[in-house]
Amino acid sequence: MIPPGGTIGIMGGGQLGRMLAIAAANLGYRTHIYAPGMSGPATEVAARWTHSAYDDAAAVAAFAAQVDVVTYEFENVDVASLPAHNCVFPPPEALEVAQDRLTEKSFAEQQGGRVAPYRKVDTIEDLRAALRELGCPAILKTRRFGYDGKGQERIDDPARAAAAWIGIGQRPAVLEGLVRFEAEFSIILCRGMDGTVVRWDAVENQHRHGILDLSTAPATGLAAEQAAQAGAFAERLAEALDYVGVLACEFFATKDGPVFNEMAPRVHNSGHWTIEGSVTSQFENHIRAICGLPLGSTDLIGRRVEMRNLLGAEAEQWQTILADRSNHLHLYGKSGARPDRKMGHVTRVFV
Repeated sequence: MIPPGGTIGIMGGGQLGRMLAIAAANLGYRTHIYAPGMSGPATEVAARWTHSAYDDAAAVAAFAAQVDVVTYEFENVDVASLPAHNCVFPPPEALEVAQDRLTEKSFAEQQGGRVAPYRKVDTIEDLRAALRELGCPAILKTRRFGYDGKGQERIDDPARAAAAWIGIGQRPAVLEGLVRFEAEFSIILCRGMDGTVVRWDAVENQHRHGILDLSTAPATGLAAEQAAQAGAFAERLAEALDYVGVLACEFFATKDGPVFNEMAPRVHNSGHWTIEGSVTSQFENHIRAICGLPLGSTDLIGRRVEMRNLLGAEAEQWQTILADRSNHLHLYGKSGARPDRKMGHVTRVFV
């Protein structure tokens, strides 16, 4: 156990790092951020900031020597450079699985999960062969470094194969057959060092331009019906990885049952609603878990909670948002409100 007063090292200085640092401060911890940028959303709320590359093993080791535990806020951390000691949570093995879509799908299948039909793609010839097998429409996704719709190309006609291959940068990829689904939903859980698991209500998600737009808890309809099955599978993944911390798993609700889409070994955008909408937020429970503290209740506050991302210039509507007294506004302090950039979010609890 790391008692309050200790220092938590967070790799990544974005908005997730910011909200983790705020949750840590509320529990009496200091945070030390490690990120390649000179600044970021977490800068203003952290005690220290180390500016260096993620693959600089010497700099990471020096950073780790100054903290009591290391965690991370996104998947693109270099696993090989993570400090070689036991105080890295979630475990690096989970990061390795989540960083590669092919590895992730194989792992999910090994644990008994259903995934979209897929094929490994290393060349344009592989892509054409995969399209013959899976048919169209299909989604071509890079195996690594894809998020918020980036590194993806939809293929509705085999004639688009070459253009799609160029569109993803001709990198190792997977081709996924299109899943016919009624809803998209996520299961967010937290697992403690002693194996205790808590889960929040299943969250129904709507996307815009491949980016999360609206999350609603609890999920309704078919997503709600399949939440228990999906939740049990997410817990199975966490146990197989000997996981510690918050784990988010995304699913498609289909007529044949939940289809696993992907996992995020960290706090997740679709869990931001938990700050105001749950007894204990995903951020606080993550800090509790990696420090060895008892986990808090995930009970819903109110009957329904909605969280909407503020993308680009939408964050400039803060005055209108705050005019509604039921809204909870979170702005991340980012400069440069370019289109589709996550600048903040707004949450509303319905009692």
